[in-house]
Parts: sequence; structure tokens; C-alpha cells
Amino acid sequence: MECDYLGAEVITLRSAHSDPKSGILSWLSQRLSNPVTRRFVALLFIVALAFCVRALTANFLRAHLDEPGWFPSGIYANFDRQAQDWLDGRASILWIDDPSRTDAAIYPPGYPLWLAFVYTLTGNRSPGAVQNVQWVLDAFSVLLIVGVGVTAFSWRTGLWAGWIAALWPLLALSGAAPLADAPTTWIIVGAAWLLLLAARRQSVTWAIGAGALVGASCWLRANAMLLVFFWALALLLFVRASWRRRALMSAAVIFAALLVIAPVVARNVIAFHAFVPTGLGAGTNLWEGIGETERGSKEFGAAENDHEVVEQERAALNVPPEAPFDLYYPDGIQRDRERTRKAVAIIKQHPFWYAGTVVRRMAGVMKYAGAPSGIYGSAGINVTSRKCLPTQWQGGIVAVFVNGLGMLQSVLRYILLPLMFMGAMLAFRLDWRTTGLMSATVFYYWVVGSMMHTHIRYGLPMHALLTVFAGLAGWRIKEFVVSRKLSSLIGEEGAEN
Repeated sequence: MECDYLGAEVITLRSAHSDPKSGILSWLSQRLSNPVTRRFVALLFIVALAFCVRALTANFLRAHLDEPGWFPSGIYANFDRQAQDWLDGRASILWIDDPSRTDAAIYPPGYPLWLAFVYTLTGNRSPGAVQNVQWVLDAFSVLLIVGVGVTAFSWRTGLWAGWIAALWPLLALSGAAPLADAPTTWIIVGAAWLLLLAARRQSVTWAIGAGALVGASCWLRANAMLLVFFWALALLLFVRASWRRRALMSAAVIFAALLVIAPVVARNVIAFHAFVPTGLGAGTNLWEGIGETERGSKEFGAAENDHEVVEQERAALNVPPEAPFDLYYPDGIQRDRERTRKAVAIIKQHPFWYAGTVVRRMAGVMKYAGAPSGIYGSAGINVTSRKCLPTQWQGGIVAVFVNGLGMLQSVLRYILLPLMFMGAMLAFRLDWRTTGLMSATVFYYWVVGSMMHTHIRYGLPMHALLTVFAGLAGWRIKEFVVSRKLSSLIGEEGAEN
């Protein structure tokens, strides 16, 4: 075998010497005939595409960091202040010394820690430095989506999902924004991959890993705090294993997540003598979720945004205009619980109306094409030379390439939702157990997340995982078209003969 291989190499080299062009093509053909090589090349192109799209999107966003419609600078300022205070020795990033400062518990401490690491690494304490690090890492994160697709269904599904994730404006915009959304998504998608591996291998160890990653994500954003309970139920229902094994895996997912979250919960209990899992805001989101509707604001008197909540409570508590008073200070924990109480009372009295509101939110966060919703945020931008390139580059071959990417993104926006729906149907027919496991994450972010005020970026892990279903549909459509063409060609040849 070794002699045959060497002989083939000699023949290839001789042919290359006599005709260099044909020799190179022959050599490439031999190499690309290997499935492993083809997959590696496809992965390189996927990452390259993700780099291009995210670099262009980051360049656009960099020019709009001072515009609230594109970048919530107030949220970033909160994280930035904690990171800088810790780096300068003014405060602890984990411990809360003053129990009256309930505003210190708004967000978990993970993202300020990440900012402090990036500031130290780059020597630059600015949103631009964080953006540059995150969009590069986000370009590589499409490989996690490929991994989920490969494990769930096949290599072809994974590669198609990778192409979609690399090109999709929604994922690119979130990846280019210096916020906690993209890093949280990387962790949750990685955890979902481990969950699939745990189910495939009936492994408690992999289940522990999945739960631990969900817990780690809660150090950045609290959105996934209840996700492990839905995963535990999915493991019980969809894994092909003994009842005892499924119970062990479910318990492992929950225990691992709670163990990782425990330090943040313990900090809040010790500091405030109250149970505040990983951050404040549930009551605010419930109350503002009611207030963002016409009936909620006019009939029930719910506030539509943070500013209205503050002014509403300032008047109710008779706080002087000059006194320090914001969303979570002073008495932030008690005030947030009061918002929860008021919102739940309205929901109990009008359950069918509120159910309709939840359904409208669910539709709103799936609006990938057309004009962006003012409430649920932008689904990204289509890159163009005018928006994303310096003035001197807005002509020539580079501009043509960028505008071509934007055209592809525009088409993708309109076909993506049908592809996801078709892919979910195909996936259920192919493997209902795997589809059920993946759907647990989709259900959590789509349905549970829509029960209060939400934003399209809050459900970013769901959107990322849905690309796997879209990839499955894309591959199947391509296979169908190719097979029809081959059948047509064979039929024509038969008629000629």
C-alpha cells in the first residue's frame, strides 16, 4: 500500500512537471476526495465567512456606540463601573460591603469580571476593546453550532447550520456588541451540545458538564436560571435509557448548575438577608411587560419603561425630586418584589388577555425580516459598503463583495423562518428524541422568556440553536434538487439512447 501511494505521488509530480496547472488540479482533487479534508476546508470557509460578516458589522456598530437604538450604553456603564472599581481597588467585584446598596445586585458579577480581564489583557478600558475581543471569539463560536448539528443529525446538517450562523445578521450584530448576550450564548450553546452528548452516551459526566455550563452562564445573565429544570424533564422524557439512568442524569444537570450558581446566591443572602438568586429584575420585567401594551398602561397603570417605573414609584413613595432614587436603590429588593406582586395580581385577574400578550411577544421575537420592532429590538443589519466600509473602500472589488454578502443576508432573513419550521418537522420525523431535547431550550427561551418583557437578544441561544433545524432543511432541499436534476439527466440520456 505504501509503494502504491508513493507511486501515485511520483505520477502526480511528473504530470505536474509536464503540465503544472493540471497537476495542481489533480493533486487538489485527490486531497478533496477525502471526507475529512472536505469537512476541514468547509469549516475554514465557515469561520472565514463569520469573520468577514462580524468584522463588517462591528465596524458599523463602532460608529453607533453612542446611539441608544443600537447600543444600550447605560447597561454597559453599570458593568464598566464595577470592573473599573475592582481594577482600581475601590471595591470588590464579588462581595457587597454595603447592604443598603441593593443596586449592586442588579446583575451577577460575571460580566464585570470578563470586562476586567479584557481591560487588563488589552490595556484599553473602553467598549471598543471589548467589542474587538468579542466579535473575534463570536466568529469562532459558529463552530459550536456546527458541533450541535453534527451530534444531533449529521455532518451535512452541522455544516449547513454553520453557514447560516456565519451569515445571519442577528447573530453577527449580537456578536459585535460589547454586552453579555454573546458570551452567554456561547456558553448555553456549548451546554446544549454537552446535553446532546450526555443523551447519546447516557453519561452522567456529560450531564454534569452541561449543568455546570448553564450555571456559569448565570454568572453573566440570569436568564437561564430555570433552564436546567426543563432540561431535566427533557432527559427524563427523551433519553433512551433505564429510568434510573435518566433520573441520575436529570439530577446531575440540576445539581451541577445549582453548585456553580451557589456563590452568587450566598453573596446576596449574606449581604441582604434575602433570597436573590443571581440578580434583580424579574418584577421590573413583569411590570414593564404589562406596561408595554396599550391596555396595560392605560387601564392598569403599568409603567412602560425604567424611567416611568422610577417616576411612578417616586411619586407613590413621596420621594423628593433631589433625593437619590433609581430603579433598584434604595430598597431595590422590596420594590422589585412589589412590582412582581402587582403584575401577578393583574395577570391572575386577566389570564386570557395576558396569554394573548405572550403570544404576540413570541411572534415579535421571531421577526427576522422587515422593519425592526421598537419593543423587541433589531434583528441585525445587512452589511453594505456604504454602512460598513471606510469611505476610500466604498468602490471596487471589496465593495462588490460586501454588497454581495448583504444581498445574501437579505435573502436569508426572509427564508430563515420557513426553513426553521420545515427543519423542525423533518427533525421530528428523523429523530424525535433528539428533537425533543433541543426543543426544550427553544421552548424555555421562546415561551417562558415571553411571559415577561423581553427582547430579541435575550433569546439569542434559542435563535442560535434554531439554525440547526434550518441547516437540516437547507441540506434536504439541496439533496432533493440535485436528485431531481440527476433523474432528469438520466431520463434525457435514456430517451436519446
